[in-house]
Amino acid sequence: MHRWCRSPLPERSAGIQAGMQDDTTETIEALDTIILGAGIAGLSAARCLAEAGKRVLVLEARATPGGRMRTVATAQGPVELGAEFVHGRPPELLALIEEAGFALQEAEGQQLCFLGGSVQPCPEDDATWSLLDAMAATAATEPDMCFDAYLARGNASAEDKARARGYVEGFNAADAREIGIASLAKQQQAEDAIEGHRAARLERGYQALAEYVLSRAQAAGATFLFNTAAQAITWQQGTCTVRAADGRQWTAATVICALPLGVLQQQGAMCFDPAPAAALAAVHSLAPGIVQRIVFEWTERWWAASHPDMHFLFVRGQRPPTWWTTSPRASALLTGWVGGPQAKVDAAALVQEALRTLEQVFERAPGSLDGMLKAVHSVHWNSEPYTLGAYSYAPAGAAGAPGILATPVENTLFFAGEHTDTTGHPGTVHGALRSGLRAAGQVLAVRR
Repeated sequence: MHRWCRSPLPERSAGIQAGMQDDTTETIEALDTIILGAGIAGLSAARCLAEAGKRVLVLEARATPGGRMRTVATAQGPVELGAEFVHGRPPELLALIEEAGFALQEAEGQQLCFLGGSVQPCPEDDATWSLLDAMAATAATEPDMCFDAYLARGNASAEDKARARGYVEGFNAADAREIGIASLAKQQQAEDAIEGHRAARLERGYQALAEYVLSRAQAAGATFLFNTAAQAITWQQGTCTVRAADGRQWTAATVICALPLGVLQQQGAMCFDPAPAAALAAVHSLAPGIVQRIVFEWTERWWAASHPDMHFLFVRGQRPPTWWTTSPRASALLTGWVGGPQAKVDAAALVQEALRTLEQVFERAPGSLDGMLKAVHSVHWNSEPYTLGAYSYAPAGAAGAPGILATPVENTLFFAGEHTDTTGHPGTVHGALRSGLRAAGQVLAVRR
């Protein structure tokens, strides 16, 4: 069993438990920590603190846990509308998956490209990867700059620069005119350390992992209120009062704010009194990525006749530019991914554009795929009111912002979430998980 906290779990008072679940005023002074947000960061923090004997209340605006984890069950298997891959071998995440008893399946198959009018195995992009590899040396010796500015300094071909730009924008859901090379270089080094080239999927889907952590946190005594949007925090050192949009309020010694970056940046979505100036400046220096994801559920694996082992398909110059199957698991699911500036398009129009792209790439007659389409599953996280963006990135000059957010504010306010990760893994489930454990550890250090 993976131990999340070193402290033993004490016996609980039945009266306190009943009071917390009834949400009565008798429990307001009894709370140790209020956590805002039940994504994997908030869930992991709640479990850690509850298992250390702390009285924890978690407020979540949605009806379900997981944040940007969202799994839809279909006859073809789980469809992921949020996080999908386990990137590399992150120890904390793998330990949690093993503890939960969930199976992982390595993602395998052919990487194909649409080049010269046909689908073929992707060529080696040595020049493109060289551009990315050389970025670390520039980041170490030069002031931070956006990725486009970095590309402009080199003498690589326009084709190689375009490939590198497309990779950075798609993978990081970022604008190459904004994202800084300091954070990109740190991210590359961190990925290399955990075999970031590897990818796997949870056979039951990521939502099941969120539900598992929720169940463990509840078993340890944490209370969760769903459909409850936090709106304001009034605080002074050692005490915080959180008010929900419906007027209810609770008081605790500490607050862990694990809300998404886009929500924190939205004017009026979350008010702090007084404002933690340094933390909020760091919040506004970061950027929420832009992503649209489409999952087409077909009546058959029509592409398998010519490309039975297709895993990834890259289609430069079209939308979506990136596609993947569930290989090696055979299913009639095909995911289209658009990240960065290209994702600024109407969602309904993107579905039609995606269908036409597939027809062109696979040389099918216009409209021929429509009859084989069973369902369309799509999400645009930037338009979700309790998310307002995909995972974050650091524009040039903002590489230090996560470190500021990871620093406790008067040992009373704490921030968690993938945008607060300081280990080089922003935008990942394991980065969010680490941030929740870090914030819980900080609370325990000051509230033993």
